[in-house]
Amino acid sequence: MESSPVPASIRSFDLPGQAGVLEALLNRGVDDAPYCALICHPHPMGGGTLHNKVVYRAMKALHSLGFPVLRFNFRGVGRSEGVHDNGHGEQDDVRAALDWLEQEFHRPILFAGFSFGSNVGMRVCCGDPRVPGLIALGLPVVAEGRHYSYRYLPECKQPKLFISGDHDQYGPVAEVEAVVATASQPKQLVWIKDADHFFVGKLDQVQAEIIHWVQGNFMSGTR
Repeated sequence: MESSPVPASIRSFDLPGQAGVLEALLNRGVDDAPYCALICHPHPMGGGTLHNKVVYRAMKALHSLGFPVLRFNFRGVGRSEGVHDNGHGEQDDVRAALDWLEQEFHRPILFAGFSFGSNVGMRVCCGDPRVPGLIALGLPVVAEGRHYSYRYLPECKQPKLFISGDHDQYGPVAEVEAVVATASQPKQLVWIKDADHFFVGKLDQVQAEIIHWVQGNFMSGTR
């Protein structure tokens, strides 16, 4: 099954959050889309925003399947109010985005996050019955002196896709494999050959892997 082009229609708006409004973009999907999607961006201290290239390509992958896709800036980023909270308050930002999607579309929500966004977003989405599947791109282990914990993964029962580069400076192969080994099934780990943390020159492969996994797990007619 190949994805079909979806006419681009983007809504820019302020999403209400606990620390104030969050700058958000919604790429509208088709009216009968079976899912909607949420994507979280990388670390703000590294310049991460909703316009990040990896986040954008994840949006393109999910939107090509017809899904409405929400991106937003964490607190203190861009026009989002509040201040950076080292991944703590940002979990409330993710909850606010999930609540908005649920109220807006009344359908299951697929989650995807890149780097910091994958860690924070999965922490919130694991175990949330509204979220049937999770995608972690560039899973970070140690980055710029920040150590990331994944103690929640053994209890994360939803299907999970992990995509990392085998030259990821913030998620070396052995460390990422050790983290993924703790995650409950079902799960899939995909290594992008010769890719760094930001998947430079490899974003087409990342986009294709997302589409393939979503089609196989959520659109094959077997679930």
